Amino acid sequence: MTSTTAAAPEVAPFRPFDLIVLRMRRLGPSILRVTLGGPGADGLRGGGRDQSLSVVLPGGPSAGRAVVPAGGGGTGPVRPEGERAVTRSYAVRAQRLRPDGSTEVDLDFVLHRNGGPASRWARAAAPGDRLRVLGPTVADNTAVRFRPPADTGWVLIRADETALPAAAAILEWLPAGLPARVWLEVPRTEDRQALNTAAKARIGWLVRSEGAACGVEAVRAAELPGGTPYAWIAGEASGVRALHHHLVRERGFAPERVTSAAYWRRGLSEEQTGGSGTR
Repeated sequence: MTSTTAAAPEVAPFRPFDLIVLRMRRLGPSILRVTLGGPGADGLRGGGRDQSLSVVLPGGPSAGRAVVPAGGGGTGPVRPEGERAVTRSYAVRAQRLRPDGSTEVDLDFVLHRNGGPASRWARAAAPGDRLRVLGPTVADNTAVRFRPPADTGWVLIRADETALPAAAAILEWLPAGLPARVWLEVPRTEDRQALNTAAKARIGWLVRSEGAACGVEAVRAAELPGGTPYAWIAGEASGVRALHHHLVRERGFAPERVTSAAYWRRGLSEEQTGGSGTR
């Protein structure tokens, strides 16, 4: 591995950025990519991998677009009377520096028929809409959690559709030739994506509409490589807990070599989870 340490930085500067929706693209029945940018993105310095941002959205049953005053003034988005601001954490699928020096950021939203503020905002978004995010000003920041130790011999990745953007970005970051076993869960066949990686990755798509086993069951049934592992598992909380238990208690992974991220909780709304995760 090229990584020299698994420790997160002690100081992680974050500040608000007022971004503009540049374009949208459907990646499948369940996923919408929103590309953000504009002058307000200057100074945003993501660290790749599973870098996350806090997105500020209007709440309440009539939530729609989050509007930030022109010029980025004020302390938060302007919203209709009676609504409250809520935040959601979203992994950055990609961040690009354009030839003109401007920055673009891709966020992938999972769409739900009866979704909360995030799904509603994404469905209603249009080019020119403004969105405030809290993001890092340095690449090495505490919102990057994928930190394999220097002696890592192979990597295990498991993600559902909410964690797919982070998993895809991690695969792009992995060093050439590093062995990786990857399980990715999505709702429908058309939600699968082309992924780029220089790692020696074996990627399995688990499509729920096709009756595929869940990620926990797939990993339990798998023959894993020998050597020193590092695991990154993310998605629905109960599945993350079950897989963490399996890897540590049954497979013998050292706890410090398993990074777990609960992006959402089955049976709870976004409001009930306190605004954490990506749903």
